[in-house]
Amino acid sequence: MSKGLVIVLSGPAGSGKDTLLNRYFKFGSAKKTVSATTRPMRHNETDGRDYHFFTRERFEQAIKAGELLEYTEYAGNYYGTLYSEINRITAAGDDVILKIEVEGGQNVKKRFPGAVMVFTFPPNADILASRLKSRGTEDEETVKRRLAAAEKEIEIAKKTYDYLVINDDADDAAKNFADIITARHAAMSENIDFMNEVRDDVKNHFI
Repeated sequence: MSKGLVIVLSGPAGSGKDTLLNRYFKFGSAKKTVSATTRPMRHNETDGRDYHFFTRERFEQAIKAGELLEYTEYAGNYYGTLYSEINRITAAGDDVILKIEVEGGQNVKKRFPGAVMVFTFPPNADILASRLKSRGTEDEETVKRRLAAAEKEIEIAKKTYDYLVINDDADDAAKNFADIITARHAAMSENIDFMNEVRDDVKNHFI
């Protein structure tokens, strides 16, 4: 069985990453990772399904042991992505999607050189700014900082990402995202083992 792909989706705040993925997961077959966290488990949650619920001591042990691809601390609790979670999904032959910022994407690429790097952006900067303002949670100064950050993210993505998805209509963007995954599976670089097998089969017909 072939291993699944590691797929990174990045884009500036306001680019519509969550909406794109929500649409994609209605029909797409790739999986999401289950993050680890130290926050308390809620009554409607299940360990291993919603999160891997760790004690703070266990999480910090995981950091020291290098078990985490990336992690952050928010509102007094740790959140992070486990290498074991990615390996579990890909070893089963399933693709895994990581929604992560571009700097974190560079770390993923170092750990998984064959990762499929996808960057998403609205049709233009005016739409990005409009989406940020429409949230109603960010003042003008924050919007300016977000746009400045977007400029830097674009420069990184130009050099290190493989594909661009223009995120205007979410359904179209989700389909384009799915098409990228399908195309990558058909890439010759992903099918060397198959090509070697059929080559040997062809050769054996003449023995």
